[in-house]
Amino acid sequence: MKKQIILLCYFVGLFITHSCQSQQEKIMPGKAISIDEMQQKAAVHLANNQASLPAVAPTLDFRVPAKKVMPGVVHIISTYKGREIPQRELEMPDLFRDFFGDDFWKNFESPQQPSRPRRGSGSGVIITDEGYIITNYHVIRKADEIEVILNDNRSYQVEVVGKDSATDLALLKIDEKDLPFVKIGDSDQIEVGEWVLAVGNPFNLSTTVTAGIVSAKARNINIIQAQASIESFIQTDAAVNPGNSGGALVNLQGELVGINTAIASPTGAYAGYSFAIPVNIAKKVVDDLLNFGEVRRAYLGVFIKNIDGKLARELQLENTEGVYLDSILAKSAAAKAGVRAKDVIIKVDGKKVNSAPHFQEIIGRHRPDDQILLTIIRNGKEKEITVRLKGKSEATTIVKKDSHKTLKALGIDIADLSAADLEASEVTGGVKITKIYAGTIQQFTDIRAGFIIARINRQAIKSVKDFIEKLETTDGNLTLEGYYPERPNMIYSYSFGI
Repeated sequence: MKKQIILLCYFVGLFITHSCQSQQEKIMPGKAISIDEMQQKAAVHLANNQASLPAVAPTLDFRVPAKKVMPGVVHIISTYKGREIPQRELEMPDLFRDFFGDDFWKNFESPQQPSRPRRGSGSGVIITDEGYIITNYHVIRKADEIEVILNDNRSYQVEVVGKDSATDLALLKIDEKDLPFVKIGDSDQIEVGEWVLAVGNPFNLSTTVTAGIVSAKARNINIIQAQASIESFIQTDAAVNPGNSGGALVNLQGELVGINTAIASPTGAYAGYSFAIPVNIAKKVVDDLLNFGEVRRAYLGVFIKNIDGKLARELQLENTEGVYLDSILAKSAAAKAGVRAKDVIIKVDGKKVNSAPHFQEIIGRHRPDDQILLTIIRNGKEKEITVRLKGKSEATTIVKKDSHKTLKALGIDIADLSAADLEASEVTGGVKITKIYAGTIQQFTDIRAGFIIARINRQAIKSVKDFIEKLETTDGNLTLEGYYPERPNMIYSYSFGI
């Protein structure tokens, strides 16, 4: 079984962080603004604050970047007020529940005592001198109160400018001026083997710095369960623990290259690897939240998978770079531009595509109506196609005649539940995966044959017919929820596709 992937926000010291809050939309009038422009305007202030520091740290000397970054990383305390939280409302990640069990909260509650407010701890990064702060969405999710504590111990209540569950990011604002902030870098430029620092507040310990190297890029770990989720994490071996969520991953120039988000661990504490959202994804999310109050996501309308050695030989490709198009959604942006199933996309706007998660990241940085230039291989020949990306409102459905093609692209055979299945699990419906072969599910999940799908895109299903009908209404982003017959109380959720 693969390593369990556990969201960092679900801890508060030795307790679970569960916080929550409602989105406050903020639409900025007038000329569109960007986080890059805001940082440029504040460059003089930043230069004055850091005038005594060298521009670049000496080799393997982490003191300079640490001094630059620490003042711009904040401690976030999320408070969930005094009523008891129902188990179903906790929405504990399945792998987390697998380790701690469904009765975890009972260890901390007494039926004779009224429940008290619970507090969650996380981190955030100041990205402008006017008090804009970026953090993980899961750090502040549904919180009744959110407090930000600066490195100099000043404390503020925050305004939630916006949030995006698909990337697990949120933008906050505190009412203060002339704040130290972390300069935004370019996550495309970092390389595997490069030194990075993780700065945050693990276990409620104020501003802590750890160091490691980038051990992989464009890593998909199937942890963000929202529809249209984008996972293309920077993987590092810098020590990250509960409370680091939302904190800074920086290069040796002290530039922000990622937002620390998750760890791979069998215990919930650091066990060797951590994962950060690339700052180039975060910049797009922040700019959208500032200008539109929401994230405007572009859709290409394809099912993709990585290219392995076997597929590369079949397609007579020189290497395994790029992504293979299993199928195309009818009337999608891709279909309209002339992209076809079995095409291989090797470049977007002249930049190489390394893998499916990398491709998702590239598309995720665009907005509806953006034009992109795809370089594809079709029948052994390179071809360039210009595509105008569509928004979700323009997304179209898979036509009925393509239903079986879509199942083939997913790489599964399914069947209705037997009477024995229904009796054993005490459920009223669902479909069982009877076979798994090469396809999207095998590529992006660890689902095994025998898995029972109970919900698709948050909607319950009763039968194969029901599953197909709901599959036909997807925009190419799937969330499957279900269980294994031998463990019917353990619910798993997987999100994938673009």
